[in-house]
Amino acid sequence: MTAPTLEPEPMTAPTSPPAPAPPVITADGTYAARLALDGGSWFPERWTLDSPEPYAVPLPGSQPEEPGTEVLPMADGRVLIHRVVDGRHAFALLYPTGPETGEVPLGAVECGESRLTLLPPSPACSQAYALAVGAGSTALWLVAGGAFGPEHVAEIPGHCSGGVWLDGAGRMLALDRELGGRVKTVAVDLERGGEVSPLLQIADESDDRLLLADPDSGLLLIRSNAPGHDRLGWGVLGGTRPVRFPECLRLPDLAVTPFAIQPGQTLMPEGCAVGLRIDGAAGSWLGLWRPAERRLHQLAAPEGWLAGSGWWTREGVLRLPYVTAEVACGVAEVEPPAPAAAPVAVAARPVPLQQAPLTGRGGVG
Repeated sequence: MTAPTLEPEPMTAPTSPPAPAPPVITADGTYAARLALDGGSWFPERWTLDSPEPYAVPLPGSQPEEPGTEVLPMADGRVLIHRVVDGRHAFALLYPTGPETGEVPLGAVECGESRLTLLPPSPACSQAYALAVGAGSTALWLVAGGAFGPEHVAEIPGHCSGGVWLDGAGRMLALDRELGGRVKTVAVDLERGGEVSPLLQIADESDDRLLLADPDSGLLLIRSNAPGHDRLGWGVLGGTRPVRFPECLRLPDLAVTPFAIQPGQTLMPEGCAVGLRIDGAAGSWLGLWRPAERRLHQLAAPEGWLAGSGWWTREGVLRLPYVTAEVACGVAEVEPPAPAAAPVAVAARPVPLQQAPLTGRGGVG
């Protein structure tokens, strides 16, 4: 299917406001948070998504936030905020108190010249983690949910990025680690002092990154240059088959990025629906795909879609947050085409999570 015909966007004047930031969504799809813009001022905003009508609550502080400030939604409806103040990384929990914004300081992390960023929301939604990338190693910090403020969890050799949760309990975290000139995904066991083990190594000389994982089915979405150049592929956690790189996900001159996997498909990774963001010269639109099919469905995105954000319900409905001039907090629903054939269950994963690296070279399928 060819890309949808979209009108070219007009040239943006230097003084035009930046595009709305996509929200960060909790693992269960209950809340979201983003940094919103009002005039020239940035402020945190919480979205409640599990109500009959989604709605946004502004959480402005005593002064506008810096554009690079990070926010993360928590399971109880509070919003974690990460500010850089005088070289220190300060964390606090924000919550609405009538017309005002309440704030609970959590402490700060001093990590010198290291770059510190929040990781995606943990399935254990009362906790939040951050990575501080230093000169030769990466520090993993628990910045919310600890007993006494931020806690140093592990020091991992190499430069780590990404961050994908591999289980529903928030114990196993996958990170893309650059070490010795190559990028490989490793698993970090948070209940064993941050113990690191290999997870993804398609070929000795390839750069392999984990983009998404679904704990229910074991489906993994991977980007690797093992086929000779960067390709989008998929595999199954603990599976015996090599990573596959479907031709339908290879779109010349377009960037294809997965952002959500349908949950609840226990032991049926090939039947999971996947939402993808497609970017090209004409803008951004939506892709829908299942590993069992050899076709990528391309659809126009809803107006105002905060591109690259969304989540699946267990019933197979893709929910996409959007903002327009008329709607300050909206969620559009998209149902994918029915699968061509009923999904086939795979065998139960035979080994523990941290002992299940994907092995073998990925064939193009």
